[in-house]
Amino acid sequence: MHDATYLFLFLSVASVALFSFVAVASWADARRREREAYYKSETLKKIAEAQGAGASSAIEFLREETKHAAQRRREGLKLGGLVTMAVGIGVLIFLRAIANDEPVFFVGLIPLLIGVALLTYSYFLAPKE
Repeated sequence: MHDATYLFLFLSVASVALFSFVAVASWADARRREREAYYKSETLKKIAEAQGAGASSAIEFLREETKHAAQRRREGLKLGGLVTMAVGIGVLIFLRAIANDEPVFFVGLIPLLIGVALLTYSYFLAPKE
């Protein structure tokens, strides 16, 4: 067999394996989310049915959960901003080292400014609940 035939067989098997993995992973993620939603609804039912607690405890539980989700989202934005800024600085330095006299290294400003925008949003503009 020729080298091209081996390459074709390898790429065929690899693409089938990749898409099979993606299908199973998305199915497993959907099942996990479904279980989480079920357990959450059962927990809320038990809180609401508890004697002496009433519905106010369930509402307080939901508010607290929403607050934690917003905080996790803001922390993710901060981390994304820092990583993007680090990539921008790295690209600036790398391109400056490659092209000594050419101003091509300013391309690194693109991810750097995206990181600055993410950090600005997460610190100043994101809702603080």
